[in-house]
Amino acid sequence: MGRAGFSTTDSGQLLLLGALLLSVSVSLGELEGENLSGLSDNPDRAIFAVRENGTTCLMVEFAVRLVVPYDVLALNRIDLFTEQASFTLPRSAQIDGNCGGTESEIHISWKNDAYTLRIFFSKELRAKGAEVWKISKVQFVYDTSESSHFINAYNPGKHTATTHRLSALVTPAGRSYVCAAQQTLTLISSDHQKGVTVHMYDVQIQPFDMAADFVFSEPYKCITDQRERLEETLPLILGFILALIIVITLTVYHFHLKLSASSTPPQLPRDRSMYKNM
Repeated sequence: MGRAGFSTTDSGQLLLLGALLLSVSVSLGELEGENLSGLSDNPDRAIFAVRENGTTCLMVEFAVRLVVPYDVLALNRIDLFTEQASFTLPRSAQIDGNCGGTESEIHISWKNDAYTLRIFFSKELRAKGAEVWKISKVQFVYDTSESSHFINAYNPGKHTATTHRLSALVTPAGRSYVCAAQQTLTLISSDHQKGVTVHMYDVQIQPFDMAADFVFSEPYKCITDQRERLEETLPLILGFILALIIVITLTVYHFHLKLSASSTPPQLPRDRSMYKNM
């Protein structure tokens, strides 16, 4: 029997195959989720990041509260009525996601995947060639058999709530979205078209073009924060302007009196005989 071996051609093919596999693995990139919530000094605020090849490509910092309606059987065991489960997104959640040049997403799961919040982002060109990014879709998967939030749920099981034609948090490309005010999104559930609401506040998000690893780019403040800041500072600005007008008016009046007094010589009475009789 001859000894089995590889020819030069076989070795070349193996090397070529290895190079192709290596190039594919590099092009796909290695994605991992990072939970950085322990760095936040706000007990309600979570920090999650998606990293590709050891570099942050998507990061979110926010507090999230979800309100989910569900059916409960009435005491007569016939009628149904609606309860609401209200809970916050836990800082201990598991993170997954994907990054891309124009599409990216983050998946946040907790309670052994009983709950999964997925946020999808996209880039687009607008008028005059301006490039922006936005939240294009939000999806929330929840299980009403999870009894810590859904108490005595009727016909428990998994449901999916999704937004439709969403264009939220529109932000210039290369910047992070910042908003302290509450942002509310409404999702339509597969559970009899019930409306699930997602409340986000104390937000900073950037899904593309991060400045550096774990570092947000220049912030873009939401209109609500800008309006509230203007409402806070406007009385101060108006008060300063009014005080300045008063000071200027008093100063001009003071100089006017001084100029009037210096330009008008003292006048003596024409009839000096009155001094002789004194």
